[in-house]
Amino acid sequence: MKRRISVIFFLFFITSAIGQTIKVSEPVSFLALGDSYTIGQSVGATERWPVQFMSELRRLGYGTGELKIIAQTGWRTDNLKNAINQQLPLNGYNLVSLLIGVNNQYQGGDILTYAKEFEELLVQSLSLAGGSPSHVFVLSIPDYAYTPFGNGSPDISAEIDEFNEINRLITQQYNVKYIDITPISRKGLAQPELVASDGLHPSGLMYAQWVAEILKHVEKEVGISEKPIIEEKVSYTLLNRQLSLNHTGNNSELFIYNLNGQMVMAEKLTGDSGALVNLNALADGLYFLMVRDKKRVIFTTKVLLE
Repeated sequence: MKRRISVIFFLFFITSAIGQTIKVSEPVSFLALGDSYTIGQSVGATERWPVQFMSELRRLGYGTGELKIIAQTGWRTDNLKNAINQQLPLNGYNLVSLLIGVNNQYQGGDILTYAKEFEELLVQSLSLAGGSPSHVFVLSIPDYAYTPFGNGSPDISAEIDEFNEINRLITQQYNVKYIDITPISRKGLAQPELVASDGLHPSGLMYAQWVAEILKHVEKEVGISEKPIIEEKVSYTLLNRQLSLNHTGNNSELFIYNLNGQMVMAEKLTGDSGALVNLNALADGLYFLMVRDKKRVIFTTKVLLE
């Protein structure tokens, strides 16, 4: 019952934002974040979906650079967050993927905690991708009920759907592309070749179908846009490390991240006409700024402190 109430609570904040196309610039330097589904439990290294994805990009004529995978079997959202922070700085990536949550569900985790930690990971993914929503994409959680291990359990499927409803809504609020690969995962019992030898995880064949679905939403970037995620009349000035934000709306928040993807400041902006934020505590360098209200991101930019 608690899970149902939580989902209804988040549905109240649904927005009309639609995730955009995944835009890749060359060479593609890809950071894949996740759990067993991203590290490819029970398949060979070349069958992992991030590896197949990069191979397909090369086949299609894209120039590719580094692929880095931060993922491990059994990881929840908190485990992934800790692992990313331990490996900072993570610089130079122009494409980031996020797939996480099955172990939160499997271990009986609270869905509100999952929502909070998933959003933190998504914001960090945006920062690691240089602040561009079109350089990030999220994959839905596969449904392991459709494996010999899950044995067709409707309870598992229902809970996976609830977790996916939460991560989908959060992803849309940040105008990041959400790719629903759950229907592909639900072929597992009817097509045993799509399940790995462990009877639980996807096979390389299923991962290839995920990659085909992802590629439907990829296009080459021909220019870099610095437009806000949601068009709003937000402006700012920076003078002597005093950041003045105008027209941010009431009860919005400012989040500041460094180039390593670490949040270094969070500030509530309560004035309708804007706010003044002192940045003297921050070291010299380039920072990613994000302003969001209760429903969505309304402005992003980068500032250089010297």
